[in-house]
Amino acid sequence: MASLRFVPEMPRLPAPLVAAAASAGAQAQQAYVSSELGRRVALAREVIPQEHEAGKPALVRLLSEAQILIEPLRRSRRPKLAIAATANPQTVMILPGFGTRPGRMRYLAEQMEAAGHVAKRWGQGRNWGPNPDTFDQVEARMLDLYARHGRPVVLIGWSLGGLFARELAKRQPHAVAKVITMGSPFSGSPRANNVWRAYQFITGHSVDAPPVEAVLSVKPPVETVAIWSANDGVIAPRCAAGRPDERDRAIAVRCTHMGFTYDPQVVATLLAELETTR
Repeated sequence: MASLRFVPEMPRLPAPLVAAAASAGAQAQQAYVSSELGRRVALAREVIPQEHEAGKPALVRLLSEAQILIEPLRRSRRPKLAIAATANPQTVMILPGFGTRPGRMRYLAEQMEAAGHVAKRWGQGRNWGPNPDTFDQVEARMLDLYARHGRPVVLIGWSLGGLFARELAKRQPHAVAKVITMGSPFSGSPRANNVWRAYQFITGHSVDAPPVEAVLSVKPPVETVAIWSANDGVIAPRCAAGRPDERDRAIAVRCTHMGFTYDPQVVATLLAELETTR
């Protein structure tokens, strides 16, 4: 005869306690949804039509951005760049990409200064995205450089920094000699890239609704050059190259998105552009 097993019945929680727990859970969920963190998470998880991301770099391209980790070793083995002295010295303001400090572009600044140009930082530390106060301070910084050096300033912006540069030139064209963007997504969909979700979470606003009034695709009323790369692992190349009516010239290079800050071809391109700036 088989033995019988007795399984003790788990005590049931009183109905009022179950209801109270469910109510507390609902309230906590509502509090989270209404919180700043919940709002930012919702921005990062925003559902959008797939075509809005069309053209963004493939994952293998994004992974290639890790090359920056070995760049110091490669640079130590690479022949030192031959920098010719400029016959047309310029004052340059450098604007860093999203989430980066001006120090990330220090190597570029050193090469320009070696040629005889004056390279200045944007004065805002790490670039955490646009807001009215930051934009006004960068504008004041540019105007100060213009006044102190007695000539229009060349704006060189990497990625998001290039969008700042284009909008600054629209506000103060008399103070800008040329705008040079590097991997900056001023054209096409603002979601044709691999970072828009992170951008929305960090900044707290949608990529197509910045807190600073701007129409990114409109060309500034000064000479505007877009440097772009088919090897960019972050930004869709077509968005960084733009259409003919959105910039004066587009120059293709072969580097990663991070490579815009150190690639020898980029350095040579920038120096050539400075040399021909009026």
